[in-house]
Amino acid sequence: MRILLVEDDQTTAKVVISALRSAGYIVDHETDGKEAWFRGETEGYAAVILDLGLPCMDGLSILKKWRDGGQDFPVLILTARGDWNERVEGIDAGADDYLPKPFQVQELLARLRAILRRSAGQSAPVVTIGSVRLDTRQMTVDVDSVPVHLSPQEYRLVRYLIHHAGRVVSQLELTEQLYAQDFERDSNAVEVLIGRVRKKLGVDLIKTRRGFGYIVNKTES
Repeated sequence: MRILLVEDDQTTAKVVISALRSAGYIVDHETDGKEAWFRGETEGYAAVILDLGLPCMDGLSILKKWRDGGQDFPVLILTARGDWNERVEGIDAGADDYLPKPFQVQELLARLRAILRRSAGQSAPVVTIGSVRLDTRQMTVDVDSVPVHLSPQEYRLVRYLIHHAGRVVSQLELTEQLYAQDFERDSNAVEVLIGRVRKKLGVDLIKTRRGFGYIVNKTES
């Protein structure tokens, strides 16, 4: 999943980026408010971690413009400001959660997982579809209670498709969500990745919709 981090403090950004990448996310980073607003308007993100105190345009203004423009990705506000009135204003502006600084990285990751689940209509960190069980906390996949050993990229693919179960996901969307922008991508990279994952899972979880993309149904027999 591709996450946009909007944070102008380089020390904080470095820590958060490292933690997000270790947790299997693709991360884009912006320090400028106007640039961040533009990227949120024009690129597809699974979620945004947004600082409030930014140059050029403050975080609340960015959030309001995104919501007014119809952008519905979940937003976790990350800020050093502790005024409860400001927290209320952030939630009212369309934020999904609010984490004041200083913070523990594990709490940030837990809150991010929670807003991603809620955005997909899921309440639990463990999702079971048929014989396949995905644990987003442990970053593991089981089939019939037997662990499936996936590479980080293979896990990200399964997680993204299950997160969007019931919706056809195009090859272009998967490419954008699974690969960093500076990664040299083969035209058939997603197809090869899908093939490897299907072989490892050994079950018909990922279905192809010719000309449209791939889908994981919400329930499997």
